[in-house]
Amino acid sequence: MSDFIAPAGRYAPSPSGDLHVGNLRTAMLAWLFARQSGRNFYMRVEDIDSERSSAESAARQLEDLAAIGLEWDEPVLYQHDRGHAYADALAQLDTYECYCTRRDIREAASAPHAQPGMYPGTCRDLTEEQRALRRSELHAEGRLPAIRLRAHAREWTVRDYYTGEYTGPVDDVILKRGGRVDQAQAGDWAYNLAVVVDDGYQGVDQVVRGDDLLFSAPAQAYLADRLGFTAPFYIHVPLVVGPEGRRLAKRDGAVTLREMMAHASAADVVEKIAESLGYVGISDAQTLLEKFDPERLPRDAWVFSG
Repeated sequence: MSDFIAPAGRYAPSPSGDLHVGNLRTAMLAWLFARQSGRNFYMRVEDIDSERSSAESAARQLEDLAAIGLEWDEPVLYQHDRGHAYADALAQLDTYECYCTRRDIREAASAPHAQPGMYPGTCRDLTEEQRALRRSELHAEGRLPAIRLRAHAREWTVRDYYTGEYTGPVDDVILKRGGRVDQAQAGDWAYNLAVVVDDGYQGVDQVVRGDDLLFSAPAQAYLADRLGFTAPFYIHVPLVVGPEGRRLAKRDGAVTLREMMAHASAADVVEKIAESLGYVGISDAQTLLEKFDPERLPRDAWVFSG
């Protein structure tokens, strides 16, 4: 078998409920960018959060994506099957145990000189004696420590289609979540590790996602570098927001495909998505693919009013 992996794009929803029109629009854009550039296009089910994910939700999401005309290359990758790959990757990295609770992190983040949204490094440089004490305290509470990356870079630069070069901070991100011993799952892997490992495994070199995630790209690209992968080329696209300008949510009414199809067809929904991309009168994905020009993509958020 050849070691060559064809370049690819992907869409990777979390199966915690039906996809709303903002999710569907981003999925459509991911498919358009991948297929227009001759890439494979993969569907990945990000179901490592066992408390929120369900097989039923995953099946419904795939049905909805197919209903708007998206097709993908097999197989569909389910992250709950990938624990061995995440464990192998974790063993290659410089890591440390983190004993902090969410409250500890919130309080440390509010301290003077703390960087907003960044882990302050509370557990990074503990001595072995301090670690043994914290581990014992945690065990007495019935809790497990989280595992964090010990980053050796403060910032990293990524390439994005619309932003150009973007340099952002690199955090000691969580790679494996902690939690209660009696509730621990074999799949307590953190998103930042799983997404990087799976992109590398599938040959994903193009990532399309909402522009609210641009800030997290440098840390993920740094992690990819540590694991010997080439970081993908990013395409961060504008979000879909509700009438009040906030990120689209259930409070904005009928926003999922199934809700909208109570009074419209899947083709009608595709036409609405196409209009948001600057194309009027197109109601099927294949025709949209033929017409799609990345330079025409509106750079402002799309206000969805139902």
